[in-house]
Amino acid sequence: MAELSTPTSSCCAREAQASCCEPSEKQACCSASAAGGSCGCSAGAKTDTTPESEIRATVRDRYAAAARTIAETQSTSCGCGPVSTVDSNGTQVFGSTLYDASEAEGATATAVQASLGCGVPTAVADLNEGETVLDLGSGAGADVLISARRVGPTGKAIGLDMTDEMLALARQNAEQAGATNVEFLKGHIEEIPLDDDSVDVVISNCVINLSGDKPRVLREVARVLKPGGRFAVSDIIADPGMDQATRKDLAQWTGCIAGALTRQEFEQALADAGLDDIDIDATHRVHDQAASAIIRARKPGTV
Repeated sequence: MAELSTPTSSCCAREAQASCCEPSEKQACCSASAAGGSCGCSAGAKTDTTPESEIRATVRDRYAAAARTIAETQSTSCGCGPVSTVDSNGTQVFGSTLYDASEAEGATATAVQASLGCGVPTAVADLNEGETVLDLGSGAGADVLISARRVGPTGKAIGLDMTDEMLALARQNAEQAGATNVEFLKGHIEEIPLDDDSVDVVISNCVINLSGDKPRVLREVARVLKPGGRFAVSDIIADPGMDQATRKDLAQWTGCIAGALTRQEFEQALADAGLDDIDIDATHRVHDQAASAIIRARKPGTV
């Protein structure tokens, strides 16, 4: 995985830069600090310094940088950019190579090429006409656009992402695809900005492992799913013996490895959130201590 680096500035210390809300606002943040003001953007400084907030800030900055790279090159990294799509042997285990033409129908080639996921959740979500689908960490929008085509004009596909740069890419891709039944929202997957019992299906592509509070994410999933609603995601499952050096490596965390749950931990977290019919199937290795998997569950009840 590519090394993670944090920019430094003569006007603002590394710790002060961390309180800026978005990468694009760091310069204003630093200027305010140099002038004697508090370090933080106009929308409100990020004062939370918990491990969860630090993880979120690091992930956001890393994927914002990836979005800028994608916008400039119209492709994802092969291993030397902000987010790598290859394993230690140089084999592509993330991204567009995982989609075939039939699975990508509805998405633009640009959106698929920009994928940073570890699977194709839409291939196993069994989407139906008229359903509402939520994609957690929707990135450049490929899975949202694929979902939008499958649920048809009477359905809706919603993408949720915390990164302005990714949201801009996704909206551009949706416009190019001519998709009118899509919506992209800014927010955090730990605090989904949707009503209770409002979506039929929740999908995600290698994002839940990036959260510093996965049980909260899954509780939010259970909250927004309608009774009988489905959870179908591609994500990383860690081997039970993953070493602590990998666990503590934040660069590996933003590369989808260090934060991964084991199969048993993921099953327990889903059950604790109130979901059942849990099924986890490994698909391919992405690391010598982790694999990609399709993870499915259902919210009890019927609409």
